[in-house]
Amino acid sequence: MYELLFWQYQDGIYLNHHLVYEALVEQQEVTGLEELPVTVILNRINKLFSQWEKVDDNSWKNNKGKGAFQIKTTPQSIQIDCYGTEGKIMNQLVDALAEFNCPLYDPQVPERYDEMSE
Repeated sequence: MYELLFWQYQDGIYLNHHLVYEALVEQQEVTGLEELPVTVILNRINKLFSQWEKVDDNSWKNNKGKGAFQIKTTPQSIQIDCYGTEGKIMNQLVDALAEFNCPLYDPQVPERYDEMSE
């Protein structure tokens, strides 16, 4: 599994990314983060991956190739767990969230890909 996590800081707020990640994975609210339009984001992903089999409300499977992913949400975050998903597909997910000003935090590295630095 490869994990991708997305959130948006409020203007002027900048926190330790890894501590934010840990709190969001535990479904905790984090002061300083924006609430996301979760339904709109899920609709966008659903549209992007309309050719994939939708296994349930939050899971997609590629029946024409490798990969699957599952999405977990909080009001402040989108977590995408990728299973055998190619990098090109993960980049599509990253680009989709960038449309909502939610840069990627990659906990495997760990690094957040935005213009700010710790």
